[in-house]
Amino acid sequence: MGRYVIRRILFAIPTLFAISLIIFAILDLAPGDPTSQLPLNVPVEVRDRIRAALGFDDPFLVKWWKWLKVMAVNEPINAFNAVFDTCIGNCEDPDRIISWSSRTPAFNIIIERIPQTVWVLGLATVFGILIAIPVGVISAYKQYSLFDNVGTFVTMVGYSLPVFFTGLLSIVIFSVWLRWLPSFYTTTHVVDWTSWDSIWFQIRQMIMPVAVLSLFNAAALSRFTRASMLDNLNEDYVRTARSKGLAEGRVVTIHVMRNSMIPVVTLIALQIPGIFAGAIITEQIFRINGLGQLLITSIYSADIPMVQTLTFIFAFLIVVFNLVADVTYGLLDPRIRYD
Repeated sequence: MGRYVIRRILFAIPTLFAISLIIFAILDLAPGDPTSQLPLNVPVEVRDRIRAALGFDDPFLVKWWKWLKVMAVNEPINAFNAVFDTCIGNCEDPDRIISWSSRTPAFNIIIERIPQTVWVLGLATVFGILIAIPVGVISAYKQYSLFDNVGTFVTMVGYSLPVFFTGLLSIVIFSVWLRWLPSFYTTTHVVDWTSWDSIWFQIRQMIMPVAVLSLFNAAALSRFTRASMLDNLNEDYVRTARSKGLAEGRVVTIHVMRNSMIPVVTLIALQIPGIFAGAIITEQIFRINGLGQLLITSIYSADIPMVQTLTFIFAFLIVVFNLVADVTYGLLDPRIRYD
């Protein structure tokens, strides 16, 4: 297992290099730069000197290498220094990726937006998994029962209805008609864990976006879990376990469910990076200033450094969680051996 993890990490490094090159190349070809926002009365020669000072006239590979160096070395060190209040590396004047629209380091804005995204999407993912796996397992074990029929109907409705429809519908019902919940998310609210009013306010404003996303995530994952369980329930090793006199609950949970979780783990591993990518539609509906909304705003304002940074972070998370999923396979299924 250890050698396999090392091989995968070594393989992930050139993969991330290639991804960074593709991301930078595509966005570098996009028109516009900070000098396009200067007043029209600024002379052309002044604009050219500004472009040269900012490095926009450098060869493509030079610009890409400078960006990758800052992205892979400077920014992680700066984040580590900020979290642990220490100083490693060049702390006086480090090179940073600067957002064109806000004129501030891109990572600082991203770190400010992460809590809003994790509050909503993190909880929605956790609740979706906690709901989907039991529902999928029970539906498969009690195939064509009342529970299976109701679960199938609910999951099909939850997966078929788009998030923007269920989000707007929940606002109309619970905010406009019943006036139980706030219609939008107050991102400026800082939770005071010593105050019940502050905690309750945070819970109330998270109920609708978390419920909407949990329903959508659980619907897809439960159908996948049910199908995977049905594929394993009638296998020979299940009949052998039952013939040995093992309890039915042990057969289902230890033998069938453990093998059935392998494809489900893949789906979960691909969903987790989506927590940090942000639910763009949901964040727009409930006015959540998360990473998804930040990406859309940056695209609208042609903030190329911010888009490059966010896109590379999302790609990095996908590579990491694919590695986590591969390692989990060996823990779930003893037949899988990597060494």
